[in-house]
Amino acid sequence: MTNKNDAAAKDAEGRLESALGDLTGDTGHQIKGKAKQVQATAMNVAEDLKEGAKAVARKVSDAAAKLADDKG
Repeated sequence: MTNKNDAAAKDAEGRLESALGDLTGDTGHQIKGKAKQVQATAMNVAEDLKEGAKAVARKVSDAAAKLADDKG
Protein backbone atom coordinates (compact mmCIF):
# COMPACT_ATOMS: atom_id res chain seq x y z
CA MET A 1 0.00 0.00 0.00
CA THR A 2 1.37 3.43 -0.88
CA ASN A 3 1.47 6.37 1.50
CA LYS A 4 -1.24 8.08 -0.57
CA ASN A 5 -3.48 5.03 -0.07
CA ASP A 6 -2.67 4.96 3.64
CA ALA A 7 -3.60 8.64 3.85
CA ALA A 8 -6.87 8.05 2.01
CA ALA A 9 -7.74 5.19 4.37
CA LYS A 10 -6.85 7.32 7.41
CA ASP A 11 -9.00 10.18 6.07
CA ALA A 12 -11.97 7.86 5.51
CA GLU A 13 -11.53 6.41 8.99
CA GLY A 14 -11.45 9.92 10.42
CA ARG A 15 -14.55 11.00 8.54
CA LEU A 16 -16.46 7.95 9.77
CA GLU A 17 -15.37 8.44 13.37
CA SER A 18 -16.22 12.13 13.23
CA ALA A 19 -19.64 11.35 11.76
CA LEU A 20 -20.24 8.79 14.50
CA GLY A 21 -19.40 11.46 17.03
CA ASP A 22 -21.79 13.88 15.33
CA LEU A 23 -24.60 11.30 15.38
CA THR A 24 -24.09 10.28 19.00
CA GLY A 25 -23.04 13.68 20.33
CA ASP A 26 -19.74 12.16 21.49
CA THR A 27 -17.16 14.93 21.31
CA GLY A 28 -14.39 12.38 21.92
CA HIS A 29 -15.18 10.63 18.65
CA GLN A 30 -15.57 13.97 16.88
CA ILE A 31 -12.13 15.11 18.03
CA LYS A 32 -10.46 11.77 17.27
CA GLY A 33 -12.04 11.75 13.81
CA LYS A 34 -10.85 15.27 13.04
CA ALA A 35 -7.38 14.38 14.33
CA LYS A 36 -7.22 11.42 11.94
CA GLN A 37 -8.22 13.69 9.06
CA VAL A 38 -5.43 16.12 9.98
CA GLN A 39 -3.00 13.19 10.14
CA ALA A 40 -4.11 12.09 6.66
CA THR A 41 -3.51 15.60 5.33
CA ALA A 42 -0.03 15.61 6.85
CA MET A 43 0.68 12.22 5.27
CA ASN A 44 -0.34 13.59 1.87
CA VAL A 45 1.83 16.69 2.28
CA ALA A 46 4.82 14.56 3.25
CA GLU A 47 4.30 12.34 0.20
CA ASP A 48 3.99 15.39 -2.07
CA LEU A 49 7.23 16.81 -0.67
CA LYS A 50 9.00 13.50 -1.20
CA GLU A 51 7.77 13.30 -4.81
CA GLY A 52 8.83 16.90 -5.40
CA ALA A 53 12.30 16.27 -4.03
CA LYS A 54 12.68 13.23 -6.30
CA ALA A 55 11.63 15.31 -9.31
CA VAL A 56 14.17 18.01 -8.47
CA ALA A 57 16.89 15.39 -8.01
CA ARG A 58 16.06 13.90 -11.42
CA LYS A 59 16.25 17.33 -13.08
CA VAL A 60 19.60 18.08 -11.45
CA SER A 61 20.92 14.67 -12.49
CA ASP A 62 19.71 15.18 -16.07
CA ALA A 63 21.24 18.66 -16.21
CA ALA A 64 24.56 17.34 -14.88
CA ALA A 65 24.57 14.52 -17.43
CA LYS A 66 23.80 16.97 -20.26
CA LEU A 67 26.57 19.28 -19.09
CA ALA A 68 29.00 16.36 -18.96
CA ASP A 69 27.97 15.29 -22.48
CA ASP A 70 28.38 18.84 -23.80
CA LYS A 71 31.92 19.05 -22.39
CA GLY A 72 32.89 15.55 -23.52
